[in-house]
Formats: sequence, C-alpha cells, structure tokens
Amino acid sequence: MAKLVLQPTSTAQWHALVSEAECAASCVLSEDLESYLVFLLMRFASNPHMLARVIALDYLNNTSTERRTRHEKLRDVGDQCLLFSGLFPKQAERRMVKVSYFVDLGRTAYQQLSDTISNKSADIYGNLSRDFVSLMDILQTMRELQGSRTALTPLHAYELWNDTGSRHAFKIIRTLTDACPVRSDVSSLRLPFADNKMH
Repeated sequence: MAKLVLQPTSTAQWHALVSEAECAASCVLSEDLESYLVFLLMRFASNPHMLARVIALDYLNNTSTERRTRHEKLRDVGDQCLLFSGLFPKQAERRMVKVSYFVDLGRTAYQQLSDTISNKSADIYGNLSRDFVSLMDILQTMRELQGSRTALTPLHAYELWNDTGSRHAFKIIRTLTDACPVRSDVSSLRLPFADNKMH
C-alpha cells in the first residue's frame, strides 16, 4: 500500500489521489475533467447511498420528467455508471452484465446531457462522454494504489479491453500473460467508441 500523505483539506486530499492515479495510469485529464472527478468522489464519499438506485430505470424514466429534473437524472446516471465501472466493477458481475454495460450507459447519459443543454457545461459533459474510459481507468488505478487488488478477473479484463479499449484492462491482461490479446469480431460492431481502441 502506498504511503498516505495527508492534505490540509478533503478537496486537496481527493485531488492528490486523483493526480497520483493519473500518473500511475499514464493518463492526463484536462483541468475540468479532473475537477469533476474530484467533486464526484467527494459527493460519493458524503453520500454512498447514491449508488443504491437501479440505474437503467432512472435512465428510462428521465424522458418523462421536466427539463431540469431530467438533466439531473442524466447526470446522476452518468456519475453512477462511472463510479460502478471505475470503483465497483464487480457490481456488473453481480448484476449479470458486463462492465462495458455501465460504460455504454454512462457515455450515452453524458452525451445526451451535453446535447440537450445550451450552457458552457455542455462541453464538460461531452468530454465526460468522450473520455469516460480514461476516467474509469483512473478510478480503477486509484483502487489499486490504495492497496486493493484489481477487481477485474482475467476474463472481465479481456472483455472490458475488447469492448472499450481500456488501457487499464489491457495492462492487467499483459501482467498475466506474455501473449498479445486479439480483439474478437464483436468489437468491430462498436463503432461509436472506436476512438478508444488500443493500437
């Protein structure tokens, strides 16, 4: 376990953890995305029950609500999916879905939010959708820096890499074998997220 260096405020503490995970994951976030991730983690730490709801129902039900509530629900769905895929990927196994289910749902929620708001936040949500996999990788790396073993089994790591191009999942695969993994044909059907594929 890495030595914990205490920071003067909780915001500074979360920021230090995110920065350390970025470095370990060889990923640099924009200042906006880094701040969003820090405040999401702070919000979750003060309200861990935010993950108790059924995400898909929230997503489906948001179409019939008023605009402001709909925006909040889309944001919450994106945030929950990011936390599930990054910090609690074993939840996917318990719910009998792939981790990439949370990735796809979260990306879609953030993108819909970006498409439906007209203020400067639209760019942030668009970036959250585009960089969702990198954010997930940073959260998974953060878990491991705090002494937790990887939450991904070899099979789940392969599925996540194959479905999303996750660099963290690829790294897990490479620590387990000298073989170079090959994408299955299913990945070619996932064109909307082809920009995140490993080369």
